[in-house]
Amino acid sequence: MTSTAPSKWNVTDIPDQSGRTAVVTGANSGLGIATVEALAGAGAHVVLAVRDPRRGEAAAARIPGSVEVRRLDLADLASVREFAAGWRGDLDLLINNAGVMNIPESATKDGFETQFGTNHLGHFALTNLLLPHLTERVVTVSSGAHRMPGTPRIHFDNLDLTGEYAPMKAYSQSKLANLLFTLELQRRLTAAGSPVRATAAHPGWAATNLQSHDGSAVRRAFMRVGNRLVAQDNRAGALPTLYAAVADLPGASYVGPDGLGEMRGGPALVGRSAAASDPVAARHLWTVSEELTGVTFPVPAAV
Repeated sequence: MTSTAPSKWNVTDIPDQSGRTAVVTGANSGLGIATVEALAGAGAHVVLAVRDPRRGEAAAARIPGSVEVRRLDLADLASVREFAAGWRGDLDLLINNAGVMNIPESATKDGFETQFGTNHLGHFALTNLLLPHLTERVVTVSSGAHRMPGTPRIHFDNLDLTGEYAPMKAYSQSKLANLLFTLELQRRLTAAGSPVRATAAHPGWAATNLQSHDGSAVRRAFMRVGNRLVAQDNRAGALPTLYAAVADLPGASYVGPDGLGEMRGGPALVGRSAAASDPVAARHLWTVSEELTGVTFPVPAAV
């Protein structure tokens, strides 16, 4: 059963964010830029963390409010470390929004399968490196694709899916990893006595340019039709992320649209698959992620 947010909750319901600082990854288009617009419009200072600073600056120039652009390539752990090392002062809100979807088989600069490496490992490293600065919340954007048939688990024996790669299978695994990451991060934060909360969200079906990178021409054509007939625009698609970022929710909450199939509608607490609720898998994924990235949780007492 879903628990719906206040009727017609929208950006005007975001509490005053004056004096707060937020980082949004993948912020120059789609859900990211809609998230930046809403937070900056509520008074926050928002950092657009983007792979291409020129595109980021072009996007920032169109946003009223206090914004700045910093380079971050989540497919390159050196870039993640550089971004985190350059951070000074408190960070109230980190929104792990960036991602790639259903792309042909490829590898990150560190040799990881690109979807798992970008969508999960890059954000895993970024979050842990920034945790000493964080004061309020981490929101990680997942997807209903974490439930995709045929990918009910993390393939710990073959995380790169070598020899069995399929774009949607890899994407589904990365989105499942986002939810397991949120679950274990919240457990560790609670154990450490931290006031920071970890939540997750998914946009339903939102019309963004993410689908244009799909490696299948058939799926791209299907998504173009779906974008016209079913999808929400990027501002509506960003509402679950924004609600997960500012509403008074329990740690590890998962927010999505409340409409049919969670494809569109107002933000609501939604369910997740059994695989995404498995604390043993979440701990295992965390351990493996630390080994792969060389980044650890900054409060060892919580382990």
